Amino acid sequence: MTRIDAKFAELRAKGQKAFVAYMMAGDPDQETSMAVLRGLPAAGVDIIELGMPFTDPMADGPTIQLAGQRALEAGQTLQKTLDMVTAFRKTDPDTPIVLMGYYNPIYNRGVATFLKDAKTAGIDGLIVVDLPPEEDDELCIPAQAAGINFIRLATPTTDDKRLPKVLQNTSGFVYYVSITGITGAAEAQAGDVGPEVARIKAQTDLPVIVGFGIKTPERARDIASVADGAVVGSAIVSEIAAGKPVDEVLAFVKSLADGAHSA
Repeated sequence: MTRIDAKFAELRAKGQKAFVAYMMAGDPDQETSMAVLRGLPAAGVDIIELGMPFTDPMADGPTIQLAGQRALEAGQTLQKTLDMVTAFRKTDPDTPIVLMGYYNPIYNRGVATFLKDAKTAGIDGLIVVDLPPEEDDELCIPAQAAGINFIRLATPTTDDKRLPKVLQNTSGFVYYVSITGITGAAEAQAGDVGPEVARIKAQTDLPVIVGFGIKTPERARDIASVADGAVVGSAIVSEIAAGKPVDEVLAFVKSLADGAHSA
């Protein structure tokens, strides 16, 4: 059982939905980013999604693209991202961390080396948005063998014919992208999301977490009420981009977490 599996078991026992927070590693700099990362669990975050900065983030909207640029300009690397997780684990052995990003930096490092280093650092899951199920031998299957969950995205365009393929080697949870398009583009609607979550849950026992287009505590609550939890990314990254102090960023995160947990 991974930390992700244990977290969902714990939440189910409490009758609570999950709140997942995304942040970009190294944005706007290593020190600030580390302070936010350390503060997320106390702000009510159940699972942390940590972005790996990349020069060509095709699935991301302007907010997260700019966060990646700031991080890269501040000298963030894949190694520094893993070092952040290693440092985090010294004081928090339990909160699951999922790395989210693109295959290129992993490929450049070498899959076997990356998986060994990620496992040692304390990474629990991967979301790699540019590796389709047809490429599972590249990273997905080796990751699962290393004890790291491989989390797949399902979208409004994932039809009933495609869905079983998407779910085939997925573990940890399914990430349902609530809108068609890039991150931060539109607002998620519970009325649209509910039937889609039910459709996915009819084909898997995995939790279904919904992300994209969730910007307020009220929307986090609404979305969590029709799923197993909610993910917020761009709204949190926007607070960091605005130069808010770390305590204000974490207070905003706590309001979102409270919203999701009230569902």
